[in-house]
Amino acid sequence: MKSCFRSANILLPNKNIDQSKWAVVACDQYTSQQDYWQDVENIVGDEPSTLHIIYPEVYLGKDDERIGRIQNKMQSYVDEGIVEESIQDGFVLVERKTDAGTRLGLVGVIDLEAYDFTPGTDAPIRATEGTIASRIPPRLRIRENALLECSHVMVLIDDKAQRLIEPLYEKKETLECIYDMDLMGNGGHLRGYSVIDDKAKEVNALLCQMEKDSGDFFLAVGDGNHSLATAKTHWNNVKASLNVEDHPARYALVELVNLHSPALFFEPIHRVLFNVDMNDVYHGFIDYLKQKDIAYTHGEDIVFLNEQQEIHMQLLNKDGRIPLDILQNYLDQYLESHQDAFIDYVHGKDAVKELATKNNTGILLGSINKDTLFPAIAAGGVLPRKTFSMGEANEKRYYVECRKIQK
Repeated sequence: MKSCFRSANILLPNKNIDQSKWAVVACDQYTSQQDYWQDVENIVGDEPSTLHIIYPEVYLGKDDERIGRIQNKMQSYVDEGIVEESIQDGFVLVERKTDAGTRLGLVGVIDLEAYDFTPGTDAPIRATEGTIASRIPPRLRIRENALLECSHVMVLIDDKAQRLIEPLYEKKETLECIYDMDLMGNGGHLRGYSVIDDKAKEVNALLCQMEKDSGDFFLAVGDGNHSLATAKTHWNNVKASLNVEDHPARYALVELVNLHSPALFFEPIHRVLFNVDMNDVYHGFIDYLKQKDIAYTHGEDIVFLNEQQEIHMQLLNKDGRIPLDILQNYLDQYLESHQDAFIDYVHGKDAVKELATKNNTGILLGSINKDTLFPAIAAGGVLPRKTFSMGEANEKRYYVECRKIQK
């Protein structure tokens, strides 16, 4: 038996590459802050970097030729030995130090046959948020002809007893350190350790046992839900077109993180509505609450703000729903009836306040209790899209490892 999360062949940049330029933050961060990505481009220049093999979402729809350049660069990185197969049938133990503390992870692959993003699924690996179908096609165009994947997906394991990752880290002196770098953009420090041979076999065996002990629900996707949904869609297409049961595209590179890590904080993902009047948004929400017989008072569940004022709210008699579930349903309706308005999902209060100018409306959300995550998903549902983020934007996963997804 093999676990749905397992060892893999993993590529890393060769020893001559400037690691600090190689690693860049997840492509779905700073989507309204093009200056951030311009700074990254200035730092990297033409040097080898994952920047050249990912598609920062701030540019989606603005540079249709970028996909071809990404795919060509992947091929050249392999042909020129810029990336090499450094791990054979193993894992990478990750140590990430940020202002939040030291977060540990284990990089391997998941079997996409064991993953389903459909709400109510009984698959061992499940999504935590609703999947927006329209967000898959542009990602699919990148993946379907890509030689490599370079993943920002973080998957959570409910390991309160710390059976898996933490004991491995305690013995890190016995493992080879394969990268050690400062991360740009205030991303902290990153180290990776090779877990191969007998140690990898021990980890695989423990994973099998832990999956068996977990029952039907083993892993939850914490970050990168849409990227993983894209990988699943691509695998289904490959499987149908080639009539195969096994292929590199059947697996997806992820970092596994313990839900109970003390350095893992669930931060709410805030909202910014552009081209709207805040009072119009707020009073529309009040009317919506009255229609739904939901009471409210002063509190910190939801804060509407612009450069001139803030309005603080706490929702009452929610019938077990989280405040964002109620708010997001309203915002979806609001946006449908206001054609010039659009929404962005923003990490960090400071970024929201920066964007919440006179013609925009910022919406700050209260914190999430991470201990409720697995029970909520096991009950058969998913949280509203963009409910939480694991840490601030600069604490998100940085791209380092790669993997071939073509034969």
